[in-house]
Amino acid sequence: MRAYIVGGAVRDALLGLAVKDRDWVVVGETPEAMIARGYRPVGRDFPVFLHPESHEEYALARTERKSGHGYTGFICHAAPDVTLEEDLLRRDLTINAIARDHDGALIDPHGGVRDLEARIFRHVSPAFAEDPLRILRIARFAARYTDFTLAPETLALTRQMVASGELDHLVAERVWQEVSRGLMEARPSRMIEVLRACGALAVILPELDRLFGVPQPPQYHPEIDTGLHVLQVIDRAARARYPLPVRWGALLHDLGKGETAADILPHHYGHEARSAVLAEQVSHRLKTPAPCREFATLFAREHGIFGRIAQLNASTVVKILERCDVSRRPERFLALLDAARCDPPRRDGEGVEHWPPHATWLTVLAAFSSVDAGALARACREPHHIPARIHGARVAAVAACLKPQQPASTLPAPGVL
Repeated sequence: MRAYIVGGAVRDALLGLAVKDRDWVVVGETPEAMIARGYRPVGRDFPVFLHPESHEEYALARTERKSGHGYTGFICHAAPDVTLEEDLLRRDLTINAIARDHDGALIDPHGGVRDLEARIFRHVSPAFAEDPLRILRIARFAARYTDFTLAPETLALTRQMVASGELDHLVAERVWQEVSRGLMEARPSRMIEVLRACGALAVILPELDRLFGVPQPPQYHPEIDTGLHVLQVIDRAARARYPLPVRWGALLHDLGKGETAADILPHHYGHEARSAVLAEQVSHRLKTPAPCREFATLFAREHGIFGRIAQLNASTVVKILERCDVSRRPERFLALLDAARCDPPRRDGEGVEHWPPHATWLTVLAAFSSVDAGALARACREPHHIPARIHGARVAAVAACLKPQQPASTLPAPGVL
C-alpha cells in the first residue's frame, strides 16, 4: 500500500512546529481493500479510514469537481487510478500540498517548500475559487502563522470570490467554526485584517466591518479608529490566553459605535446598550454556543462601567453585581473583569493611563458574596421583604469595603468613550 503523509503534518514539521495529528493519503487502493486490511471506514462524503492501531486518518486519493454553490457543492472521485499529484492539485494552498513518503522524501509539485521559506500563502490552482470556506481558512492561518503574507494573486482571487457572491452560500455553523478557531490563535487580529482586505468581513460580520473608520476621542483613544481599537482588544485577550467566550466578547464589545450618529462623533453616548443588542443579534445569526452569546451580550452592555467604580456608590455597585448574576455565576463575572483588562488603558485629559481597577472589583465582589442570602431569607417573616432585605445587606457590606472613599476619577463620564 502506497501511503503518504500530507497537509498540516508536513507543513508544521518543515516549520519546526509540533505536529499534533497526521493525515495520510493512500494511492492505488479500493475501499474494499482498506477494510480487508483492518481499516475502519469513517468518511461520509468520500473514503476515509482509521488505522487499526494508530487510529490516524487514511483517505483514498481523490479528485473533486464543482457541482453547485458553496463548500458542499462538489462531486468527489476516489479510485485506484487517482495519482498523488492529482490529489495534491485539489488542495487549497501550496504549503498544504506537500507530501512525504515512508522514506522521508518530499513530493512538492507546487512549490510549497519555497513558499514556506518565503512565508507566503499562495493558492495551488484556480480551483481554489470553488470553495468559499477557503477564504476563512486562509484568514485563520494568518492568525496562527503571524509572519506569513498573502500572495498578491491569491488576494486578488479571494476578492473575486467575494464579488461573485460565493460567501453567501456558507452556512452559519461553518462560519462560526472558522472564526472561533481563528480567535483562539496567537494573533486573531490578523484573521480580521485578511477578511477585511478581501471584502469578506463585510459579508460575514458587517457590524464589525462598519467600525473601521469610525473615530473615537483621541485624548482617550490614541488609536482613534474604533476598528483598530477592537483589534488591540482581541490580541490582548489572545496574549493572556483567555478562553473563547472572553475573546468573542472582546471582538463584539463596541459594535454599537458603528451606529453612532455622525453629528456627535467622535463621542459615542449610549453605545453600550446598542452594542449589547448587536452582539446578541450577531451571536444568534452565527449560532454561537450559549456561553459565548451570553458573555458577549453581557460584556457589551457592561464594559463601560468597569473603569468607573470610583464614581459609583455602593447601591449602584450592588445593582451591577446583581444584574451580572454574580450570586450564581461568580466565575463569569471574573471573566468579565478579565475581558475589561484587555481594553487598552484609557487616558484622562492629560494623557495619564487608567487601567480598570481590578483589585477593587475583587474586593467588592468578596463583600457582596459574604452576605448569607439564605440566612436572611429564613429570618425574614414577610416573604415579600426578602429581596429588599438581601439587597440592603449587600449594599451595607459593599459600602463598608469601599471606605475610605477612593479619590475622584478623572475619567470622562459614562458613554463618552
